[in-house]
Amino acid sequence: MSDRSPWFYLTTPIYYVNDIPHIGHAYTTVAADVLARTHRLLGEPVFFLTGTDEHGQKVWQSAERHGLPPQVYVDRILPRFRELWEKLVISNDDFVRTTQPRHVEGVREALSLLLEKGDIYEGAYEGWYCLPDERFWTDKDVEEGLCPECRRPVERISETNYFFRMGRYQDWLVSHYEAHPEAVRPESRYNEVMGFLRKPLGDLCISRPKSRVPWGIPLPFAPDYVTYVWFDALLNYITVPRSLGPTPEEGLSRLWPGTHIVGKDILTTHAVYWPILLRALELPPPRLIFAHGWWTVDGQKMSKSRGNVVDPVGLVETFGPDATRYFLLREGQFGQDVDFSREALINRINRDLANDLGNLLSRVAAMAVKFFPEGGIPRPAGEGMREVETFAARLLPEVVSRTVALEFHRALATLWEFVGFLNRTVDARAPWVLARDPSRSQELAEVLYDLLEGLRLVAVHLTPYLPGTADRIFEILDCPGTGTASLTAHGTFGAVASYTPRPGAPLFPRRDASGAVLSEETDRAPRKAPKESPAPSAGQEAERPPSPSAPVRDSPAPEAAAPAVPQITYEDFSKLRLATGIIREAVAVPKSKKLLKLAVDIGEPAHRTVVAGIAGSYAPESLVGKTVVVVTNLAPATLMGVTSQGMLLAATVPDGVSLLTPDREAPPGAGIR
Repeated sequence: MSDRSPWFYLTTPIYYVNDIPHIGHAYTTVAADVLARTHRLLGEPVFFLTGTDEHGQKVWQSAERHGLPPQVYVDRILPRFRELWEKLVISNDDFVRTTQPRHVEGVREALSLLLEKGDIYEGAYEGWYCLPDERFWTDKDVEEGLCPECRRPVERISETNYFFRMGRYQDWLVSHYEAHPEAVRPESRYNEVMGFLRKPLGDLCISRPKSRVPWGIPLPFAPDYVTYVWFDALLNYITVPRSLGPTPEEGLSRLWPGTHIVGKDILTTHAVYWPILLRALELPPPRLIFAHGWWTVDGQKMSKSRGNVVDPVGLVETFGPDATRYFLLREGQFGQDVDFSREALINRINRDLANDLGNLLSRVAAMAVKFFPEGGIPRPAGEGMREVETFAARLLPEVVSRTVALEFHRALATLWEFVGFLNRTVDARAPWVLARDPSRSQELAEVLYDLLEGLRLVAVHLTPYLPGTADRIFEILDCPGTGTASLTAHGTFGAVASYTPRPGAPLFPRRDASGAVLSEETDRAPRKAPKESPAPSAGQEAERPPSPSAPVRDSPAPEAAAPAVPQITYEDFSKLRLATGIIREAVAVPKSKKLLKLAVDIGEPAHRTVVAGIAGSYAPESLVGKTVVVVTNLAPATLMGVTSQGMLLAATVPDGVSLLTPDREAPPGAGIR
């Protein structure tokens, strides 16, 4: 078969059904879904596979505890996975169960072929066995009676089994990875695999006696044994394609090789066992194995024993599928561990989704309807690129390229940079001012068209991440169906000839600290005009919709006099040295929930270290590349053991702080007047 298929074949692991799905399952599957949808948006043929792993000792023991036959037990657990994928709007093309005949037959054929080639042999085994991982270990692997992987107790077992000659292919695998370091990502995982391969590989025990583990696929040449659950499970990646063609060979050649997204805890099985098994079956290795990190709570891995497991079903039911998807892929770097907090989730919803995006759409659509009640805001005539189009052409291709590279958090940060630019454009171009002057009606139409077209492009690029939200935007803009089309057809600025938007309900309701939806009246209260302000005359500033970046608060009651603000002289103010800076690095300060350590480029030979209390409003990775305003002559101060050499300027907003940034590009070190 060919080493390269024209199809983009993508898989998640098949999830073990000894328990209900958790946030790690959701994380992997949402990431795979976004990647699959992006390749479809690019016009590529995609086959996206997920499923469940239903054999093994742990499943059998769980069924025993519930007093059920194993098949009945897994049939009852299975719907919880399917329902979660439906709630998260996962677009998989197939769902495999390892109890399906198509998979069982494929596993038995592979076993028979390997036996004929001499890659499987019978032998005696005595050593350590880890039940949670269902894996054997040698004496040199085990320390203090604990599994080297999960650090749980192992037990001593002596029995006859069947073994796969894995060590026979070790040199080939090392050579393959040396020639193709991009095959395992991120780089830290590649280094981990190469470190593992420095030691001689032992042969892999691929069977369990039925007397000990009765639940599994029987070996075709030894019916008193069942297949080791990992050997069984890995083969799903080829048994499904084999079942889809007129012949197994044609079905496999159509899709293989594939791309696998997995958690870092199953890296060895996927990056060592699996390519070696494929080599023995005379098939090419996977295109890519990407192993992401874990979700943690307060830096600790989630586990039932700690009582810190996050239920993904509860998240979706409370916050909705799109907000959950956004948070999972925006909060941290895909590939590294990410810490979960409900506060961070609510901040993301209020700041990014409700405020930056939702309020922008509401403002622009409302102005379009108000100033052009008959609709028909046309595409401007003339040549040359205007500012919104230029900005879109620079930023939006990066959203796609970063997504394809599995840099989901950076892709979303880039898209939100464009959203921020559109918000600044609203404030800078002030359509409500243009509307007062009939002679500027054409300019008003051009500004609104550019904003509406910018929002449409946001929706196109948001389709893989937040499909429901993208559809809502298309509906409000009155260009339905765009989200199902290709990037080639609908990803170009100016693709829509005319706009007649139809404003609807807000995209995302704001949440209070508990996660409850704020009522419309409560949500709007902080944005009302001051009570003591005189009523504006018709056509004046009252036409301006509220800005998401600078809400106006209610003025205090008359009896509560505002505290006196000390005045300073011009000489006092002139002592400040303010300059633009670009954040080059950002990391959390250890043991602090509020502080971030930033390396800020202000045009000096070395970057300034600035410690800022903005962790509640910004994830570290979202700040890299951001232009900020820095007080550069502030006396150094030590915070949590880190010396800070400046201060960032920020505005206080209802859900935290908003960093001050220039409204156009400025080089590092530009003076602030």
